[in-house]
Amino acid sequence: MSHTTETRFAGDRAAELRAALVDNLRAQHKITSELVEAAVRRVPREAFMPAGTDLDVAYGFDSSVVTKRDEHGMALSSVSAAYIQARMLEQAELSPGMTVLEVGSGGLNAAYLAEIVGPGGRVVSVDIDLEVTDRAATLLEANGYGSRVRALVADAEHGVPDEGPFDAIIVTVGAWDIAPALLDQLREGGVIVLPLIMNAVTRTIGFRRDGDHLVSRSVEVAGFVPMQGDGAHTDRVFLLPDANGGHVRLLFDSEVPDHLDRLDGVLAGERAELWSGVTIGNGVSFPDLHLWFAWFLPGFCRIAADEGTDLAAECLWFPFGVVYGAGFAYLALRSAPEGEGFEFGARAFGPDGERAAAAMVEQIRAWDRDGRDVEPRFGYWPAGSDHTRIPSDAAVMDKTHGLISISWS
Repeated sequence: MSHTTETRFAGDRAAELRAALVDNLRAQHKITSELVEAAVRRVPREAFMPAGTDLDVAYGFDSSVVTKRDEHGMALSSVSAAYIQARMLEQAELSPGMTVLEVGSGGLNAAYLAEIVGPGGRVVSVDIDLEVTDRAATLLEANGYGSRVRALVADAEHGVPDEGPFDAIIVTVGAWDIAPALLDQLREGGVIVLPLIMNAVTRTIGFRRDGDHLVSRSVEVAGFVPMQGDGAHTDRVFLLPDANGGHVRLLFDSEVPDHLDRLDGVLAGERAELWSGVTIGNGVSFPDLHLWFAWFLPGFCRIAADEGTDLAAECLWFPFGVVYGAGFAYLALRSAPEGEGFEFGARAFGPDGERAAAAMVEQIRAWDRDGRDVEPRFGYWPAGSDHTRIPSDAAVMDKTHGLISISWS
């Protein structure tokens, strides 16, 4: 096969996969508008991928592709999965002529934005990493978007000098808080879409500015590489030795329980179990249970177990735990006692293990009673905003620059 024929074949194959991807995104309600559909149909995803990326990966529904790693192999930059890119574009409520800021450059998403806002709009894409912005600028230029997108090196924690105000801001990195400088550049009534980390659980929320605060309009489950620079946030980590010589790492977002040293050696003891009576059907996801834990379970933590430890397999898919005194418990599932599906429960270790398990099971039952199948509503209340307007039924979580509220009713 000649090089020309091979190139033509690859182009035809990419076009077929692009059309199939858009059809799938439509069918799964990730694309809901003609503007986003037209952008995803037009922009060649494969042109923004690392060299050698398989076309099936480039056009996978939920395939993310890492474009840069650090010296430890951790992802620093990536091309997000197609479904979450499409969903965030819809969450931003874009229209032609808008001025849009993208935080976290890659090139592909900026090209989508340029297509949507059109020649009368403006797209600014920033990243803290010069190598990332240079790559994005090169790819945008090569694909005809160089004059339609401005790629800049900037730490979005401090805003974007000489730019804005913006009608919409899309943040494509995990954010522990929302920088005041960024909000200062969002127009009244404008939308900011960002993956907001709340006690180690992330939700991509579309917020609309309403005077001195933000109100949620849409929520999506998705994970992103963490923010770098002055807006970065580091988890506190406690290593729990395993009987096999490995470690189970307990990761705390902010509130760390006192006297964690009381947990030393607990994994070598007997394990207790407690079951909730709350069940879930086969193949049914339950991400809002994790979110409920993050908000209402004191001592909540995420779990990362070394390969070879007894907890590695159990905590791979549901890595959520709780510390209570000298006890540690983690989310567990077993086959439902009656019928199909699974029952939620907790397995626990330590002198206070049964109390830790009971605390987790109590919140499983509370979620089943008050939060299951209910999409929560969020608010963001910057320091200095009128907190008397926070809904009376809301719970609140402290952040550096303000408060997040959540209402499940």
